[in-house]
Amino acid sequence: MLIRSKPPLRLSFAGGGTDVPPYPKLRGGVVLSATINKYAYGTLIPDIQDGVLTVQSLDYDIVAKYQADADLAYDGNLDLVKAVIRRVLKGNTMGIRLFLHSDAPPGSGLGSSSTLVVTLIGLFKEWLHLKMTNYEIVDLAYQIERIDLGIKGGLQDQYAAVFGGFNFIEFMENTVVVNPLRIDRSIINELEYNLLLCYTGKSHLSGILDRQIHAYVNQQGDVLQALDTLKQITLDMKSALLQGRFEDFGLLMHDAWVNKQRLDSQISNPRIDEIYSVARQHGAIGGKITGAGGGGYLLLYCKFDKKHIVAEKLEQIGCQIVEFGFEPLGIQTWITHTH
Repeated sequence: MLIRSKPPLRLSFAGGGTDVPPYPKLRGGVVLSATINKYAYGTLIPDIQDGVLTVQSLDYDIVAKYQADADLAYDGNLDLVKAVIRRVLKGNTMGIRLFLHSDAPPGSGLGSSSTLVVTLIGLFKEWLHLKMTNYEIVDLAYQIERIDLGIKGGLQDQYAAVFGGFNFIEFMENTVVVNPLRIDRSIINELEYNLLLCYTGKSHLSGILDRQIHAYVNQQGDVLQALDTLKQITLDMKSALLQGRFEDFGLLMHDAWVNKQRLDSQISNPRIDEIYSVARQHGAIGGKITGAGGGGYLLLYCKFDKKHIVAEKLEQIGCQIVEFGFEPLGIQTWITHTH
C-alpha cells in the first residue's frame, strides 16, 4: 500500500506582509492568492516490521534513517519532517518510508516550505484515519512551522495549500476566514494568458521578516502606513479581478510591489530591480516578487501582445520563464496499491 499527498503551491497577488503577526491581530490582514499546478509531493509506505523511519528527499538527494521511537533532534537536517513526525506520530513505533519532492525549492516565494508540512500532515491523516477539518490541518501546520520550529513567516501559505483555488483570506484577532472567489473561467483564462512567471534565483531572506516585525512593533519608518496601503490595494485588486478589469489588476500589482518594498530595504535588490525594469520597458504593466522578498519568483502582468517580448528579454538577461496554470483544488490524498 502506498499513500500519496499532493497540495498545490500558491501565487500571492497582494496582501503579503499583512498576514505576518502581530499586524493581523492588531489591525486585521488580508491576502489575495491563488494556487497553481505546481505541487509538493509525498509518498508514505507503511513498513511495520522494522520500526525504522526512512526519509528520502528526492530534491536534495538525501536519505535519512531514524529509529521510530527516537527523540528526533532539530539539527538543520529535515527539521520540517522531524517536527511533523514528533507532533503526529507521538511515540508510534511503526516503521514507515517517506519520499518527498517539490516543484519549487525552499525560498522560492511560492510557499513551498509550508506546503511540504501540509503534504506530510495529509499523508499521516490518510494513514492513521485522523479526523481533521481543513482548518485543523492548517492550524497544525502553522503550529509545527511557526511555533515548534520558530520559523518566521505569515499565515497565508498553509491556507492556500489546504483549501486551493482563488481565495480572499481575512486574518483577524482570533479567527481566519477563507473566502473562496467564484471567478468566471474566462477571467481565469485571460489571467493565465497574460501573466508571466519568472524565476530570479533562490531567496535570501536574511532577516527581512524579523526587521519588518521589529519596525512595526516599534512604529519605525512608514511600515505601518505601507501595510495599511497594501491592505487597501488587496481589496481593490479583489474587485478588479472579480470584474475582469485586467489592466487595473496589473497596475495594482505594481502599486503593491512599490509599497511592499517600503517594508524593508532588502525586499528588492539590484538584480530584481534590473529584471523588473526590463520587464516594464518591454510591455509588463505591473508585477511583484511572490514571497517575502530578496529573490524567488517574479510574477508579471503583461500586455497580451508584448508577453512574448518580455519573456524573450528576460531570458536574455539570464532569467528562467516558468509555465504554469491555476489549480482549483487544495490538498489531494489517495491510496494506491501499485508500485
